[in-house]
Amino acid sequence: MRCRLCESDRLLSVLDLGATPPCEKFLAADELDLPEPTYPLHLRLCEDCLLLQIPALITPEDTFTEYAYFSSFSDSWVAHARDFVTASIERLGLGGDSFVVEVASNDGYLLRHAVDAGVRCLGIEPSVNVGAAARERGVPTETAFLDEQLAQRVRTEHGPADLVVANNVYAHIPDLLGFTRALRGLVADDGWVSIEVHHALNLVTLAQFDTVYHEHFQYYTVLSAIRALATADLAVVDVEELSTHGGSIRVWARPVGAAQAPSERVAQVLAREEAAGLHHVDGYLALRPQTEKVRHDLLRFLLECKDSGRTVVGYGAPGKGNTLLNYCGIRTDLLPYTVDRNPYKHGRYTPGTRIPILHPDEIAKDRPDVVLVLPWNLASELTEQLSFISEWGGQLAFPLPTLQIVTPERSAS
Repeated sequence: MRCRLCESDRLLSVLDLGATPPCEKFLAADELDLPEPTYPLHLRLCEDCLLLQIPALITPEDTFTEYAYFSSFSDSWVAHARDFVTASIERLGLGGDSFVVEVASNDGYLLRHAVDAGVRCLGIEPSVNVGAAARERGVPTETAFLDEQLAQRVRTEHGPADLVVANNVYAHIPDLLGFTRALRGLVADDGWVSIEVHHALNLVTLAQFDTVYHEHFQYYTVLSAIRALATADLAVVDVEELSTHGGSIRVWARPVGAAQAPSERVAQVLAREEAAGLHHVDGYLALRPQTEKVRHDLLRFLLECKDSGRTVVGYGAPGKGNTLLNYCGIRTDLLPYTVDRNPYKHGRYTPGTRIPILHPDEIAKDRPDVVLVLPWNLASELTEQLSFISEWGGQLAFPLPTLQIVTPERSAS
């Protein structure tokens, strides 16, 4: 394995999570007796450029041709997208003559707000089923994987983009250099590129190991993002710290010829990364013992619930939850089922651990003592949604960043 950013062969093992199935390969009932492929999930650090990465053992085509994740099922994520579009229109002066492209546009959760605002836009979404949902919402969507050839065609047919949005996709690309050149190919010479990714500062310092899965090929600090974007003559000029996904960064970049000096926020986040040791190899070495502690604490809690006769069920079936379940070895003896709002997942089973995924109504029907929340990064939203479990004294368990047991208050509404 060589670093996909700088080609170095000096890759240091940071965290080995064993071998697991791809996190979005949910099983149908008739697949339960069939072989299930697993792949090593081993996080490494390039000692030369400090890019965190895993080997590219599966391809984007394996994962995204038909995809189980629909962004619109998270109310907070839709609101996050709406706020971003509103702020970007104001910040960049976007209007009816502007052109916005979103890469990995999912089901149109973000661009539908651009459509509503009268801003010309195009989504590029590789998943056939998800892209179809976007078009049904009236969001122009191209079903394809972005590469340099597609970028050139889009530019020729539609013109250069004033804004290219790449939210939660920059980690999903094994051809990092080619994809970055494609972003540059889409954007106008005086345009903007906005990229949201989970911040590796939080991954490492808060042991957010469940954000590591096979479709996430690399994990960024601001430092490594600056280095990656520079390979295609894109310069980072600003960065925002976000609460999404347990702590993300929104990196604003421009073609070098149009880029102003980086904002003070860039310097501030770089300083925080350096203070945490992430501009040097040694700062990454605490991740393994912290991850092991999370596993031990969660298993101890579930075993104590089992021994005392307290019932525990899951909420959510996110990709990160499948990393957690597989690494911790949690099966139906400790978690008989989980529920999810996405009907695509109903009647299916979690990869590897084979836990049934049911409709959320099952929680009110069964009245469990504890609900283990797998999308812990949506804690505020889900604490409110699940407040009804307080009617029978139910509690919520959030496994990360440290195990937290919460008794929700009944919502006034």
